[in-house]
Amino acid sequence: MMRCLFCKGKLEDKTSSFTLDLDNRVIIVRSVPSHVCSQCGEVSFSDDVYRELEKVFNQLRESITEVAIVNYASVPA
Repeated sequence: MMRCLFCKGKLEDKTSSFTLDLDNRVIIVRSVPSHVCSQCGEVSFSDDVYRELEKVFNQLRESITEVAIVNYASVPA
């Protein structure tokens, strides 16, 4: 069982949103696979998910003017 780094509570597999404010542009990725602490609510992501999020941000970086909202599963890898 995985434990929260902050409070040592139990981590549960869920989905969360991830938001990045990038040079006055905002990218929101919904339904991101995550680990959520059942005690304090802290959200964490695996290294693989962070790598995929980085790809998403790099793809969208130049194409958005202000805000982009995408679903994690629907973004081309």
